Amino acid sequence: MGTGEGSSCSCSCSEEEERLLKLESIRESLVRQEDTIIFSLIERAKYPINSPLYDNNHTHNLPTNTNSLFHFFLKQSEHLQAKAGRYTSPEENAFFPDNLPIPLLPPLNCTPVLHPPGDSININDQVLNLYLNTLLPLIAAKGDDGNYAVTAASDVNCLQALSRRIHFGKFVAEVKFRDAPADYTPAICAKDRESLMKLLTFQSVEEGIKKRVEKKAMIFGQDVDLNENDIDGKYKVNPSVVSQLYGEWVMPLTKFVQVEYLLRRLD
Repeated sequence: MGTGEGSSCSCSCSEEEERLLKLESIRESLVRQEDTIIFSLIERAKYPINSPLYDNNHTHNLPTNTNSLFHFFLKQSEHLQAKAGRYTSPEENAFFPDNLPIPLLPPLNCTPVLHPPGDSININDQVLNLYLNTLLPLIAAKGDDGNYAVTAASDVNCLQALSRRIHFGKFVAEVKFRDAPADYTPAICAKDRESLMKLLTFQSVEEGIKKRVEKKAMIFGQDVDLNENDIDGKYKVNPSVVSQLYGEWVMPLTKFVQVEYLLRRLD
């Protein structure tokens, strides 16, 4: 169901911990994750909305307490991936974390990278709601071609990529706190979310990210025609939508995760 950036690593525990606690390495990972997100959006845009996939009125053959065929697909995908150890990685957060099966492989004996009270932060309910109700109508055309399985698989890839990027805020917050604890401790002790948000916000950096992902979407989403030299201005995913995705949702939710993590950092 898509490997994703940073979902697994063949390096040793000490090497992985060192990578996750370097701000430069985190920044490089976040830039690479942009590629994963954009390509997953391009793949999903191949198919129309396919509304019956998400309709709770089309669940007569599904188990009870199942909201839709898509929710069933997502739950079963996570169930299988949990057996393979996906959610033993601190970089992965399940959309349905309750009652996941025990991995078939023994866990690695690694020192936790994240502060335990903050490690459990999971806002995938917000990510799922954003994706289904706001983003999908912006990237997928109206219609129903009946390709529900491949559509759902594309949805899962998009969701996991977005979730990983947003929850990477926990690693960003941990590294920033370790680098300058005195900058954050007063606001943490005062439970001052507004001050923490100001400390974490760099408008010029965010504007640069929005411009970069928009340009990537333009480059990645072009149709290549060897017989023509000019680009016709049509893209598989609207580049402005990708910029909007980052500016209005991805970066604000990432900062929300950072603030929530920092508020638990001294627990």
